[in-house]
This record gives sequence, C-alpha cells and structure tokens, in this order.
Amino acid sequence: MRWKFLLPYYWPAWLAIALVWLFALLPYSFLLRIGSGLGWIARRVLWAQVKTVRTNLRLCLPELSEAEREHILDQHFSNLGTAVGETALAWWAPPERIRTLGRIDGMEHVDGALAVGRGVILLAAHFTTLEITARLMTATRDTCAVYRKTDNELISVFLQWRRESVSKRAIPRDDIRSVVRALKDNEIVWYAPDQAYRKKGAEMVPFFGIPVATNTATSRLARMTGAAVLPYFAERLAAGGYIVTIGPPLQHYPTDDSVADAQHVHELIEAQVRRIPAQYLWVHKRLKGLGDSDPDYYGDTAEGRL
Repeated sequence: MRWKFLLPYYWPAWLAIALVWLFALLPYSFLLRIGSGLGWIARRVLWAQVKTVRTNLRLCLPELSEAEREHILDQHFSNLGTAVGETALAWWAPPERIRTLGRIDGMEHVDGALAVGRGVILLAAHFTTLEITARLMTATRDTCAVYRKTDNELISVFLQWRRESVSKRAIPRDDIRSVVRALKDNEIVWYAPDQAYRKKGAEMVPFFGIPVATNTATSRLARMTGAAVLPYFAERLAAGGYIVTIGPPLQHYPTDDSVADAQHVHELIEAQVRRIPAQYLWVHKRLKGLGDSDPDYYGDTAEGRL
C-alpha cells in the first residue's frame, strides 16, 4: 500500500476494484446476465473501442460479409462484458469453486513433460476468457503466470497482488530471467505472447496475412530452457462454463528461425480465432508495425506507441 493511492486521482480505480469484488459474491448465472448487460451498454457508448474492433474484423476476416462481421462485433462486446464477472471470480473465488466451472482436457501432456524434467510453456492467447481460464489452470496445478503491467499504477500493483495470491508466481512480461528460471526449475509457465510488441526482439510477422509487431520470445525461451511448448486454448460455452484444451508439445519447435516459429504460433491462434471469432480480444490494437513507415490502421500514429 502506498499513501498516494489515497489521492482523488485513484478513486475511480478503487471504485472499479470494489465493484469487481462485489461481483465475485454473486451466483455464477447472475454474473453471466450482468455481464451480457454490461457488454450491451459498452457496445453503444465505447465508440473508440467499437471502431478498433470493426477495423480488426475488417482486416483479419475480409472473407466475411459486413453483416457477419457486425454480428461478431455485437457478440464480442457481450463476451467482454461477461469477462468482467469472470475476472471477479478469477481474482477472489476459492479454487474449489473455480474447478466447478470448467474442465481441462490434455493435462496428461503437462504431466508427461514435467515427468521428464522439461518444464512447460502453456502457449495461450488473448481471448476474452483469459482471466478465468488461466485461473482454472492455477487452481488445478501450481502455475506461474506471465502478465503485462497496466498504465495505472494502482491497478498494476493490485493485479500483481491478486495474481500472486492465486498462482505460484506472477511474473511481469519483461522479466525474462524469472521466466527462464521457472522453466529451468521444471515449472509450468502460462504465457500469452500475441499482443502488439515493439521492444527489443520484436519482429514483423504476418497475423491473418498482415505483418505486425510481434514478440518472438517464445521459441527463444524454449531453446534456452528445453521446455515443452503446449498450446493452451479455451472456449466459453453458450450455456456457461469453459473447456480448456491443452495440446501435445509442438513438434519441430523451436527451430533456428524465431520469425518462422512466431508464424507457427500465429497460425495456431488464427485457427482458434476462426473457430470462435467473437471470443478473441479484438478490442486490442494488434495490427501495429515497428516503425513510422508501417501502415497505421487505426489512425492514431501519434498516440499509438507502446
């Protein structure tokens, strides 16, 4: 706790934290209904985010008609609203309650890799189910979670506290040494490298056919540690609940070409996105380049730097 967090600047963040905490006290079915309502409202008032989603869908799924993309857009905001209630459960619900909400298929791949001392990278992606299905894993096995810090310092400190309380270790995305140490210690690391990335080691790699700034660290981590890389994809079911599917270790991975490896990862994610398009995090501005000469798809070059 830092005294400056009591200043009025942080009061909206405290209010948001309090509301999310209250959500965790509600029955699961009621949370889903509230979430759907929040998504309906967000669809109509968050104009900048609607524009981002519409741009992403147009560029990534051009084979769909405009009406089909608008339907996915509506569903996407419903999923975003649902994710608010799910996040409340992920942060505060006890593990026994979390485990009643879904199942994980493919855990034998995790156990098999650990049995031979390889360490495990659970290769996830930023779907709207991210918080709740990562928590499903930490409620099932001791798991380290890699996360990205937020711009609001209070929210960032709070998220680190909550994630550390529900996982074996919460590791900031840029703390590569801690990730390597965990993998060499034969631990499980949940890792989602699919957001726009412009720092050291970034490369332009096609995503839905569009070259974008990409984190290529996954293959380097696997090469340095010998860890098994297991696809970790989740689906929110229409009636509620979740199915997480953990695939077998990626074959012929890593190679000596980190860009080709990143493309392999993108292809895995693209296949899952096409299967459940409304559940991907389209609100994120993924289609960014590394320099000023790259296309600015969002019309926000001045503010778009990471």
